Amino acid sequence: MSRAFTREEDSENAIAGIGERPVSEHRNLVTENGLAMIDAALGALREELGAAEREGNRERIALVSRDLRYWASRRETAELSVPEADSDVVRFGMRVTIEDEDGNARTWKIVGEDEADPAQGMISHASPMAAALFGKGVGEAATVNGKEWEITELKVG
Repeated sequence: MSRAFTREEDSENAIAGIGERPVSEHRNLVTENGLAMIDAALGALREELGAAEREGNRERIALVSRDLRYWASRRETAELSVPEADSDVVRFGMRVTIEDEDGNARTWKIVGEDEADPAQGMISHASPMAAALFGKGVGEAATVNGKEWEITELKVG
């Protein structure tokens, strides 16, 4: 067997074994920004797929096709959720400022799973912190991992 044939066979096995991207079992709630992010990802991946097809790059076609299936599924199941402007309790899409007993404050925006980026102050609605905050208002406390946080401010958007 030649080396070229072995490499091609290995490449085919790698393509076949890429699997699907896991999809969360949680509701696919999205903010307006999250919905725009999904649409942008779909557009970019469609362009990338076209380029991969023109090049005949089978591995890239397989990877991009998998990602397209994921984002198409997320777009299909997306539920746009915008909090009511006069809400006085924590809801999806709101910015919540919390403070611990040492006076350390953090502000989180509660967003969809695909939009979540804790380093940028955005946490998933499925996270333990968001779950602990939902339905609570300013002055109420939420406990996460044994640490108590008081809600000090709520903002829509």
